[in-house]
Amino acid sequence: MPDKTSAHAGGIAAPGIWLPCPKGENMVFRTPKAEDGPTIARLIASCPPLDCNSIYCNLLQCTHFAGTCILAEHTNGIVGWISGYRPPQEPDSMFVWQVAVHESARGQSLGQRLLNELFQLPGVRDAQRLITTVTPSNIASRKMFEGFANDHGATLQARPHFNSDVHFGGAHESEELISIEPLGASGMPLDVKK
Repeated sequence: MPDKTSAHAGGIAAPGIWLPCPKGENMVFRTPKAEDGPTIARLIASCPPLDCNSIYCNLLQCTHFAGTCILAEHTNGIVGWISGYRPPQEPDSMFVWQVAVHESARGQSLGQRLLNELFQLPGVRDAQRLITTVTPSNIASRKMFEGFANDHGATLQARPHFNSDVHFGGAHESEELISIEPLGASGMPLDVKK
């Protein structure tokens, strides 16, 4: 049984120790800081089929791209994460790189809650389109993005993007580009259909 003293608000002190995330417990959503990098790396590693990045990559996301990334934490640590950025060649878009939700927090629509919170950040709220890539086998991500599009009255379109053989040398499943739009002339609508 994990030692509860090993948990702190910035993450989990020891690798592999995660405490339960009770349903209905209040989550705090915030942008990341450099100190969150190692915990985010461990969270991503605990969420297959997500690709693990170097801790250095996660540190850059937590610093250089902090304004377009968001995490969810509760008293036991970080349990949700979205990384993303605004592509320079598509300034009206927000590219969502990874969405990670620890298994202790699944079943609470945390991925969609993170997306909604992400689109309220000053560096994101004027984006008119969400773009991301998803493998065809990642059903959970596809359902999350479909739910997000539906909740915001937007259209989801998917098309081939990165081919397994051409772009990954056969070492990774192909990725489809998903586009969700429109998200509003002045940013995403605040009203969520329920």
